[in-house]
Amino acid sequence: MTLALETTDLKVQLRLTDDWFTVCDLSALLPGRGVAALLPDGRQVAVFADRTGRLYAIDNRDPFTGAAVLSRGLTGTHRGRPFVASPLLKQRFDLESGRCLDDDTVRVTAYEVKAA
Repeated sequence: MTLALETTDLKVQLRLTDDWFTVCDLSALLPGRGVAALLPDGRQVAVFADRTGRLYAIDNRDPFTGAAVLSRGLTGTHRGRPFVASPLLKQRFDLESGRCLDDDTVRVTAYEVKAA
């Protein structure tokens, strides 16, 4: 989803099974910086907005270390794919699919996300 980040009163929502869950105000997201949010089942999600206003959400837990740190990683692009690099061991995770760009056998959950 692409929209202007200046828009006020919008909430960032994730699709969880059959319903949408509100995680934060859209104004809490800064382009290129992540925000961690707690889901109802106790898991954490990392939410990002890029400079064009596109939203992404993936699990916050780094599968290589077990630490909940992906929301603090650096964002970038590789071959046109947006990613976040873990701040610990630097593995890159595709923000659209959750696939690890450095190890095809590893992935994190990617969530459908919208501002409403």
